[in-house]
Amino acid sequence: MKRSIVRTLAAVTAAIAPFATVAVTAPATQAASVSAAQKADGIAPAKLKLNSTTPNQPEDSTTWRKNIKAWQNAGFDNVQEVSAYSPSMKRHIPLIVIQPKDKAKRDNAPTLYMLNGADGGEGIANWIRQTDIITYYGGNDDANKGTVSPGIGANIVIPMSGAYSYYTDWITEPNTSAIKGPQKWETFLTRELPQAIEPALKANDKRAIAGMSMTGTTSLLYAQHHPGFYDSVGSFSGCAATTTGLTPQFINLVLNRGGTDFTKMWGPVNGEVARYNDALINAEKLRGQENIYVSTSSGFPGEHDMPWSERVNGQLSSAAQVIFEGAVIEGATNACTRDLERKTKALNIPVNYNFRPAGTHQWGYWQDDLRGYWKDLVNGLGTGAERPPLQPTKPISPEDFWEGSTAGSR
Repeated sequence: MKRSIVRTLAAVTAAIAPFATVAVTAPATQAASVSAAQKADGIAPAKLKLNSTTPNQPEDSTTWRKNIKAWQNAGFDNVQEVSAYSPSMKRHIPLIVIQPKDKAKRDNAPTLYMLNGADGGEGIANWIRQTDIITYYGGNDDANKGTVSPGIGANIVIPMSGAYSYYTDWITEPNTSAIKGPQKWETFLTRELPQAIEPALKANDKRAIAGMSMTGTTSLLYAQHHPGFYDSVGSFSGCAATTTGLTPQFINLVLNRGGTDFTKMWGPVNGEVARYNDALINAEKLRGQENIYVSTSSGFPGEHDMPWSERVNGQLSSAAQVIFEGAVIEGATNACTRDLERKTKALNIPVNYNFRPAGTHQWGYWQDDLRGYWKDLVNGLGTGAERPPLQPTKPISPEDFWEGSTAGSR
């Protein structure tokens, strides 16, 4: 199985570099600011329960709850689980909400919607367990409890469900062991949830969207589909193209893990829905969107991939897997991002591109992106938060959270 995946990834890497770009009609002029209520446009809001355990969630997909409890026990009262019922998907969605650690910054704060990758946060590959987002973006003044940072001065909302969904609105209702029922993630995240959670958190109308890997594609699409709604957009190691070359096969590598495929999500590759969800074809729709940050590594092994790095921690088999498979995947996203760069430059659309000379497809580099994205994010959200001096970044080990009384201490 792994060999077939790697062969497909290698083919994708070779094939995606030469896509032809396609001209599209220019979008309407973007509004300076669109409120959550305006965006809802009559759609019913999500029903929220703050600081509440979300019902009907499998235990093996909510191991992050132990992490949240540990952070709370360590004095981080700004971190909570929120239960959100989605009318369009007819089920409860767990969220993690990180407010500014400084209570004086909580009222009238902007909101960052932060998306997990392929497993939707249901496994261990999520922002909470793999990065220092709680301390670095939420804020922390105690070096014994993690990265010292003033925080970005914003509410951070992280959906902890949605594996293999691309957080998009599907044209069918899949019924597999991993993904089933209505998949109306874009409706939920852009229309149902903001109109509910932003007032509940006493937030202002400034907001940003960011994602990595699978959702590095999603964040670009949301910006294109909802002009004027976001004040900043972050896309880390994603692929803007979805319908050209072998990129549908690349997407199927994710969807097949959930027992489904591209056509069940968006229909025929050359169909209207699929092309609407191709961020490269629709690059013109980024015009007017400010504070865009797009990053990728080269695929060549970097500091976080070495056997002696803290993330690999001497585990040679893990290092080999990361270097080999992660290199091929990141090489593909690098080619995708080069295509997007060429097109946005030709269209004279400003984007802050960060091409790292080394690095594979793994969390060490996405934690680095929390640093790289800071300026564009804070500029968009208008908080004026100053990025702290760069410090050596360390992984957040799950073992730090299971039984101890402190969270992420070093």
